[in-house]
Amino acid sequence: MHEVSTSVGGDRNKATSVPGLEMPAIHEAANNASGKGQKCYLRLNAVRLASLLVATLSGAAGLVIGSFDFSGLVLLAAFLIAAVSEIALIRFQPERDWYAGRAVAESTKTLAWRFAVQGEPFGPSVADDDARALLHARIAEVLRRGRDRITVGLGDAVLTESMLKLRRSPFAVRKEAYLKCRTEDQRNWYSHNATLNEVRATRLRYALLVGELLAVVAASVAFGRDEPIDFAGVVAAFVAGGAAWLAIKQHSQLTSAYRVAAGELAVQADVLQRVGETEWPQAVADAEEAISREHTMWLASRGVEPLPPTPH
Repeated sequence: MHEVSTSVGGDRNKATSVPGLEMPAIHEAANNASGKGQKCYLRLNAVRLASLLVATLSGAAGLVIGSFDFSGLVLLAAFLIAAVSEIALIRFQPERDWYAGRAVAESTKTLAWRFAVQGEPFGPSVADDDARALLHARIAEVLRRGRDRITVGLGDAVLTESMLKLRRSPFAVRKEAYLKCRTEDQRNWYSHNATLNEVRATRLRYALLVGELLAVVAASVAFGRDEPIDFAGVVAAFVAGGAAWLAIKQHSQLTSAYRVAAGELAVQADVLQRVGETEWPQAVADAEEAISREHTMWLASRGVEPLPPTPH
């Protein structure tokens, strides 16, 4: 997620394979679409913000070479690039690929694991043929959310051989695979990325603080003087750009969400270790709900309606 383990975030589109269980082609297609959409969205926003900062520098410098207004040319080019980036964001809406891709990838992944380890609603009381029909119906419902943004290529679109093989394995094998390759892997991902986002948020906030202090110094030095360059205004523009980038990346929000998810999975892992075969289907469903809550919060923070939860 995340990076779809699959991340939100933001940041959730790097780890595309799950050890021990091959994901269906729909998951891989959605994961790839989400990753590309995220990169495009962040790059266009970065170009837009950088262009506006260049425009600010150019306007403050007022550089004229002979009779040629060099600053005016740079200012014009910077605003043009910023406008083109904005038009591209409006026209192509890469954030839709990002959000829709992650929604489909996460939902497909949880369905794949539920099916493979006989978690609800694909428990041991459901025959293989009925479980396959139910899986097809649920994934088809999920795919309707992002079918206009996702291109599914070759491969097993809904059910892979490894999913079916694991489903037919003894309980002990299914339990070990789920604990190691799903809950432990997901928990490690959340823990690592919570720390990573906390560090990034802290560094960026300190950088903004330094910028604000520099703006105070520049304003104090220029107070009552006719300076050729408005250094305080330039620094303020950089601080504003940094704050906008921090809002786009949402490091602090991701840190909190990932910590909560890691904590919930730690509790669920302990429960899963102790349950027997009878309680197993519901325990798996509860663990998947813990993972899905983080994803639902991530979508809600971006104003996107999440997919309906998987019924038990």
